[in-house]
Amino acid sequence: MPAIRKPAASKFLLRLMSSLRRDAEKLSVKEGVSLNQFINVAVAEKLAHLQHEERLQRRPKITAPMIAKALGSRDRPTNHPPEEGDRLPKGYEAKDGTVEVEKAITAAPQRGTSKLTQRGTQEYRREQKKKRARENSRA
Repeated sequence: MPAIRKPAASKFLLRLMSSLRRDAEKLSVKEGVSLNQFINVAVAEKLAHLQHEERLQRRPKITAPMIAKALGSRDRPTNHPPEEGDRLPKGYEAKDGTVEVEKAITAAPQRGTSKLTQRGTQEYRREQKKKRARENSRA
């Protein structure tokens, strides 16, 4: 039978630099919480940040086909007509009934997308440029 582990101690001796403790005490008073609660929240926030960064590292990299698929799904027909003010602008042209992915992607980086998304967008543009070059060379 495996050994039963003791639960973590609820008390933990923490040595802080005096200047760090002074600043933490001032901020805890300003926040209206105890120093203990302030430090608990600070540690929880730091852990959440580090865990989030870890998840981002494990997340699959965004590729051009993923972007094209996501943008293409926006052009699926529905059984509902568009709401007023939600119609396509004049001069918009769809190619073969699909969204003009290139137009949508061109606007994407200006909306504050992440560097990862921008890399995917650049990759997509390179692929499209090569595709056009191949089509032009055949003609």
